[in-house]
Amino acid sequence: MEKEDDEGSCNCFFYAMREPNPHKRHSALSRFFGKMPCQEHEEDVLVMSSLWSIAMNHPDDTELPSVGVLRCMSLLIQKGLSDPSWLHRHQNIYIPYYAAHVIGSYTISLPSLASLAVEAGVIAPLLGLFSGRMTWVEQRVAARALGHLASYDSTFPKIARHGEEILRLAMRISSTCINTVYEKFLVAKKREKYHCDLLTRGLGGVQMEDRKAEEWASQLQCWSIYLLSCFAWREKNYHSLICEDLRFLRKLCRMWGGMVNGDSPAGVGLMRILCRSEVGREAMAGCSEVIDSLCSLSRSSDDWQYMGIDCLLLLVNDPKTRPKVMSIALTCLVDLAELDSLGNRQKLGDAITKALLLDFKGKGKDKRIESLWELKVHRYQKEEAMTEEELEKQRAVSTTKKQEGNEKFWSGDIEEAIVLYTEALELCPLRRRKERLVLYSNRAQCHLLVQEVDKAVSDSTRALSLSRPANSHSKSLWRRAQAYDMKGMPKESLLDCIMFINGQFNKRKGKGSMRSKVPYYAVRMINKQMTAAGLFASAIMMSSNPVESENINPRSGETYEIQDIFMLWFSLYYLTNNG
Repeated sequence: MEKEDDEGSCNCFFYAMREPNPHKRHSALSRFFGKMPCQEHEEDVLVMSSLWSIAMNHPDDTELPSVGVLRCMSLLIQKGLSDPSWLHRHQNIYIPYYAAHVIGSYTISLPSLASLAVEAGVIAPLLGLFSGRMTWVEQRVAARALGHLASYDSTFPKIARHGEEILRLAMRISSTCINTVYEKFLVAKKREKYHCDLLTRGLGGVQMEDRKAEEWASQLQCWSIYLLSCFAWREKNYHSLICEDLRFLRKLCRMWGGMVNGDSPAGVGLMRILCRSEVGREAMAGCSEVIDSLCSLSRSSDDWQYMGIDCLLLLVNDPKTRPKVMSIALTCLVDLAELDSLGNRQKLGDAITKALLLDFKGKGKDKRIESLWELKVHRYQKEEAMTEEELEKQRAVSTTKKQEGNEKFWSGDIEEAIVLYTEALELCPLRRRKERLVLYSNRAQCHLLVQEVDKAVSDSTRALSLSRPANSHSKSLWRRAQAYDMKGMPKESLLDCIMFINGQFNKRKGKGSMRSKVPYYAVRMINKQMTAAGLFASAIMMSSNPVESENINPRSGETYEIQDIFMLWFSLYYLTNNG
């Protein structure tokens, strides 16, 4: 191998990897990783790219970590931080990114490799990258690696030695990274070439760069929040530091994974952890924007809806925070009182009812609480005591009222239709969930037509709570999407639109038809809301150099192939989740 050492870094590494004898291969690799940080070869970036691929595809393979790759990566990052001139020679500018990525990949699932990484001294170099001593691109992979190290019992104590520094950095980065990526990359007069290369792996043009930049910006934000969550979950003492900055909490409640990072709970995940401590609950309850955002999440079709409900229940069940939260969240929670389940969460509606009626004495000052007691307690007991014949008679009267309401609706007497649907709801037996769902949904449509937007959101949410599974009634989803659009809530409207189209797709699929049509109005609404709810929407509004979005010229009655839309989504998902 001595001769191979003289042939350059690249040949030496690949010769060693091809060595069939395990003992000789380990010995050669160990020597190589020991020398690499002390030497410099033009081909080093090829070795790093190969290591990146190996670690990504085989994160549980202990061979390379056992022969010093983690120590080597640590020293290379440190070299880049301490010697700017080295970074600008050859293609060394790529090396710190690859090195941090390799560390993050090898620490993703095995605590033993995470411990090995800490022993190799990776924390300080990663903190250097995370603090912004290079660029946001390196910050992202540093956040990923630090998050992995903070998630294990064996390595958290070492990370916790830098606790305050990490928390303050993570709070700042999660608050500012979206604007940073927008200003430093998307609208920059000249983009860093190595950023473009890393984003697209040399494939695609500006559009691909933009899509990947959005994904990476979201990941940097979500991984920074995850890092905060690791600390908050383990030690409630950290809650005070996180909650002392109300500006951060106001920003936190608006942080979400977006369409490119939907598998992360983002801000609400940390908020739910904070709600488990007294100091966290008091901070949340003292910030009306936070409670409003939790209500919006709880009345949405977001995958993390249950987390919003969890937070509100934790706040309502605390006597100290209950008054402030009830004044804002009561209507939202009453709308969800008949929710059966969300995923593996069972009887959520009963938990909500129990929390809201905690101090109810049979009569109260708030009619919403009285109506909830009437619905969930008094009426339930009354119907339990009725015979089947009495219930069927009551149902027949309700059906008649509904038909009369339909006639009034189609004749244009919307106000009278609302009255008749309300009377029908008061008579329809509670166990007739589907019939009551339709009544709520019809009344929501009436409220939309008379511009009573909040009532439309309320009734469509009640209808979706009655549907099984929850949030599966297409008409109610579309009506709530319209209501949220009218209220200027693009994210919530977008999520309901997507669920609506998904429901249309599944309905046609169940009938054996794959070539389903999506109404143009739904496509147009999605386009509008994706622009308004996009990750960079706020940055665009704040920027003096906004990026113009394409306008759609509406064509009456036009439809799009549903598979075309889904192919677009699937292609975006593939592009943003590989590399």
